[in-house]
Amino acid sequence: MLAAASLVVAVGTVTGVLSALGDGRGADEARPDVSGSPRLASLPAVPSVSPSASGTTSASPSPKEKAGGTAAPRRSERSPQTAAVSPRLYHHPDSQVTEWVHDHPADPRAAVIETRIAEQPAAVWFTDADSTVTASRVRAVTASAAAQGRVPAVVVYAIPGRDCGGASEGGAADLDSYDRWIDDFAAGLGSGEVMVILEPDSIAQADCLSAADRADRFAALARAGRVLKTANPQARVYYDAGHSAWNPAAKQAALLKEAGAASAASSDGVFSNVSNFHRTADEIAYDREVLDALGGPSGLGAVVDTSRNGNGAPPDGQWCDPAGRKIGRAPTLDTGEARIDAYLWVKLPGESDGCKGEPGTFTASYAYDLAR
Repeated sequence: MLAAASLVVAVGTVTGVLSALGDGRGADEARPDVSGSPRLASLPAVPSVSPSASGTTSASPSPKEKAGGTAAPRRSERSPQTAAVSPRLYHHPDSQVTEWVHDHPADPRAAVIETRIAEQPAAVWFTDADSTVTASRVRAVTASAAAQGRVPAVVVYAIPGRDCGGASEGGAADLDSYDRWIDDFAAGLGSGEVMVILEPDSIAQADCLSAADRADRFAALARAGRVLKTANPQARVYYDAGHSAWNPAAKQAALLKEAGAASAASSDGVFSNVSNFHRTADEIAYDREVLDALGGPSGLGAVVDTSRNGNGAPPDGQWCDPAGRKIGRAPTLDTGEARIDAYLWVKLPGESDGCKGEPGTFTASYAYDLAR
């Protein structure tokens, strides 16, 4: 699934639906993909230190691009005005982009990448379902955020058969293993506010499964939401709504209902556009249609991934690191839009879908193009 990771502090990343890579499918509008990049985080020595932002919880840091890439700005070029950083969302101190900025202080692109991308809060991914330290890694993030009085965004990305066997394949060995992993994840949530992006592409891309397997997956997702919210009543759990050019709202709502997204016991609403490029206005309209069709409590809301949608989706349907894209609205919990709970950077700008670099790895030239 191309979902992408954002701050990816982490542990995983919806490294999106990298699955579509080279699969011969048509335009982005017709694809169930979202892009993303996985990363992992090493276990911090103390709770206040979070894992590195790569995407996978157990993986090692992805390779860093060497300095001196392409698209360096002229010395006289001014950096664009930088959006204000949210005072409420948690900014994890360790990610691929912050590592790159630290290692390349003399690179002429560094100032733009640092101020427009590295300083913004982004989601932390957890993708390694085999990890024996999941609870500790989650706790490192949530405890650090709580100590700062901020709200972290975390991505759960370990469902069996994720990305339908595509570039982001992997996940737990089976649903029993997944249930145990969710229990461990929930044990690290703490008691403070936390935004949980539950399994990008797991619902919108479920058509690769048999009817029986789809029903089992949806039952596991419903259970996951209940476990997470029981462990921490302050956790806000959001389910996969794909994006505005994927499934029709009514169809997506029907799938979401099967997965427990209409129940207050397991869900706080839906998320859309993870690792994708569709304009915020289109996602807002689509998410409201999905919520209306979904029913459920009136308090259900939506989260939009705005990390790379500043110029909207490319007209030719390209989805893998397409040229001409820009970062979108800064992450915030104060959208000013009814039923839209947050704009988040779920996919970290600059982490490749697999065309400008290895899937999930940070590419400075790509980040610079998005940010300038």
